[in-house]
Amino acid sequence: MTTGAESNFPSADPRWTRRGFLLTAAALAAVPGLPADPAVAAAELPDFPADVALYRSAYRNWVGEITADGLWACAPDGPDQVVDVVNWAWRHGWRVRARGASHGWSPLTVTEGTASGAPVLLVDTAPHLTGLALDSPTAVRAGTGVTMEALLGFLEEHGFGVTAAPAPGVLTLGGVLAVDGHGTGVPARGERRLPGHTYGSLSNLVLSLTAVVWDARSGAYVLRTFHRDKADGAALLTHLGRSLVTEVVLRVGADTHLRCVSRTDIPAGELFAAPGSDGRTFASFLDEAGRVEAIWFAFTEHPWLKVWSVSPTRPLTSRTVTRPYNYPFSDNVPAPVAELVGRMTSEAAWYLAPVLGNAQYDAAALGLVATLSGDLWGPSKNTLLYLKPTTLKVHADGYTVLTSRERVQRVVAEFAAFYRERLTAYAARGSFPVNGSVEIRVTGLDDPGDAEAAGARPPLLSALRPRADHPEWDTAVWLDVLTLPGTPDAAAFLREIERFLLRTFDGGFALTRVEWSKGWAYTDDGVWSDGEVLGSVVPAAVGPAEWAEATAILDRLDPHRVYGNAFLDRLFADTSQGA
Repeated sequence: MTTGAESNFPSADPRWTRRGFLLTAAALAAVPGLPADPAVAAAELPDFPADVALYRSAYRNWVGEITADGLWACAPDGPDQVVDVVNWAWRHGWRVRARGASHGWSPLTVTEGTASGAPVLLVDTAPHLTGLALDSPTAVRAGTGVTMEALLGFLEEHGFGVTAAPAPGVLTLGGVLAVDGHGTGVPARGERRLPGHTYGSLSNLVLSLTAVVWDARSGAYVLRTFHRDKADGAALLTHLGRSLVTEVVLRVGADTHLRCVSRTDIPAGELFAAPGSDGRTFASFLDEAGRVEAIWFAFTEHPWLKVWSVSPTRPLTSRTVTRPYNYPFSDNVPAPVAELVGRMTSEAAWYLAPVLGNAQYDAAALGLVATLSGDLWGPSKNTLLYLKPTTLKVHADGYTVLTSRERVQRVVAEFAAFYRERLTAYAARGSFPVNGSVEIRVTGLDDPGDAEAAGARPPLLSALRPRADHPEWDTAVWLDVLTLPGTPDAAAFLREIERFLLRTFDGGFALTRVEWSKGWAYTDDGVWSDGEVLGSVVPAAVGPAEWAEATAILDRLDPHRVYGNAFLDRLFADTSQGA
């Protein structure tokens, strides 16, 4: 299936091959750690804790845009060893960066240009910080290195689940909480929140957390547990890599069975129509089911729409799924898509973006039919987790727009109209800055009452933290634009998107915040580098008082900036030099 858009662009060459296509999981996966030569380790890391094994490791972020080779790394076997490692780093002038799945875009862990031999120690949480146990009849205690798939599987075994979660199951819990990870979901009309659930980020389910922080009395870093009713805990709930959390206790609720129906037949003009329009609008599906995601491939007209609904019993047309990842055509790049990407990246054939968009759409539309995955039903985990590391690696910008539920269609419509107009204008002059998709999700905010803990505070730095001066804002629209790394004019195009969002949703009927783990602060030439966005826009959107409070707490809990890098120093207005 194709759309009329492709007729305006060059036809594909039938001799395409897969050469040059390197954007697979194998090509971008982190290099396994190499055991350290004891003599070299002793020379470069003197007095390092003897019971913690050291190894050399490369760092690769999700898309391979940020890389660093030959860094020292370790995998403590428990929280006490983490304390030993952090104290060693403090005494020797090193910085510690917690690493989970490295499934992120922004330089919150490691910055590009970090040299081999830099005093940066990666602390891998996934090998050992993986404990899971019920803490009470309504809470689970989890190590921060546990993956989301393992966590949700454990919950399912005990009859628990979550309302929404990020799609990749490989993410570690610690990584998700550090950046207020989320899924998609708001209450359908007439739906009530179940006890132990939240429509906000997973950070909003935390009851307590244990982190390695500075203790002035002992003059060292120690393990300390923080509860949800304290200001320090509020700052650590979404800490952006400025701390190291080893364990959390999460509020949980009864699992639900979800039905997930996919559609590829609704035109973008209808789905993203102006508010008040009749037809199958985005807002109408929110009203009907509450859990919606739209994936709109570049230069196509029919998005891939997923709609989840609570369904205690299996609908007659649904296929029961007993495990997650039920879209193999998405998780394993189809040959036509791979061949196109290979030609675009190896031959600079970026003009093929419209053909690639239609190939991706075809793969989804045909794949849903071929794999009988257009109507799925099962325990929540099996439809909430649907993205494997083998999917196509793309750069993603990311923003959330806080608004009222009644304004969601307006936000979506105005964004879609601007995106379409600018993409068309770029194409008219022979530029194709986007070759991936637009992804749109909707969540609730981080209402601290969902934690059902007396005096609970919202996460200070969460993009979903409510605004006291706008109580009518109860909903967040998440907007991402995806494109292959290295695409010409992508930074300039995404800067235009960012500037549009900031001026259109400026705090009147809606407010734009950045999505911490994705791309933002664009200049015409790059990302995470616009001084105005870093220094003024981001703190203002969080809230000046809240930003200052969080900064002061994080500085007090880590006065030596052991947890940091050059990007975080700049974001939090520190003049010290870091790796």
